[in-house]
Amino acid sequence: MASGTYWTVRTAAATALAVSAGCATGLDGAGEDGATSAPGASRASKPSSGEQAVRPTGPPGVRPRPGEVGRIPRPGDGLPPVISSIPTKRKVVFLTIDDGWEQDPGFVARIRDQRIPVAAFVTRDAVDARGAADPTAQGGRYLGAGKWGYVRDLRDAGATIENHTLTHPNLPALGYEGQKAEICGVSKLIRRHTGTTPTLFRPPFGNHNTLTRRAAKACGIDALLLWTATVQPGGKIAYQVPDKKLRPGDVLLLHFRPNLARDFGILVAKIKRRGFEIGNLDAYLEAATR
Repeated sequence: MASGTYWTVRTAAATALAVSAGCATGLDGAGEDGATSAPGASRASKPSSGEQAVRPTGPPGVRPRPGEVGRIPRPGDGLPPVISSIPTKRKVVFLTIDDGWEQDPGFVARIRDQRIPVAAFVTRDAVDARGAADPTAQGGRYLGAGKWGYVRDLRDAGATIENHTLTHPNLPALGYEGQKAEICGVSKLIRRHTGTTPTLFRPPFGNHNTLTRRAAKACGIDALLLWTATVQPGGKIAYQVPDKKLRPGDVLLLHFRPNLARDFGILVAKIKRRGFEIGNLDAYLEAATR
């Protein structure tokens, strides 16, 4: 990858705004990680008479220290790299969420009020609630309710809005033009509805080939971002490593599912109990590509 300028522009844009699943093994057990009810989203306390509430500005999440992040090498073929984790030894993880079926306003409130950085990889059909719905999202109260207005709410809450195709196909089964239509199509929609252009792409199911990377580059994508662990209902983490532990630089994958705000609260509390911080993905990617 050429330089950190890929992410510099978008980080500045986030500041100006004031802001599926793959194979995994090793599911968290019950005990401390059991799906118990989490408290509601926090709210900024009301100022007393004569005081004004002050909300921090700038991108949410911890940012890398000088020299902390290892370099992500630029692929020899000149195409976007495929990244699964961030090269750091600091106890920091990154939160990402896919699709857009279950549009729970409580989730927006959590990331806004608690200033939690999240990268949302949205799919047009999920956001618009069209076509065959994701079976894991059935029965949800907010399925497709807010559509692109909900995505704008996520953006305003500090989330970055990224690319996850138009229809969530198995991309390697398509030719180059088909893949390009899927990737470029949703990038154009995201720009039209949010004013921001995605620079990260997550292939559905994690499936990709060289044509995927070629198409992604043609659509202005700088990197394909995969994951190291998935988050299941109840805030449980399904690991892809046998020791069932978070590791520095892990990228966690969630989905827009019923009870998202509650499960997200459980997950964030669990991450903090284990001594980890939640990182600003853009800032770390910028540091890794300088």
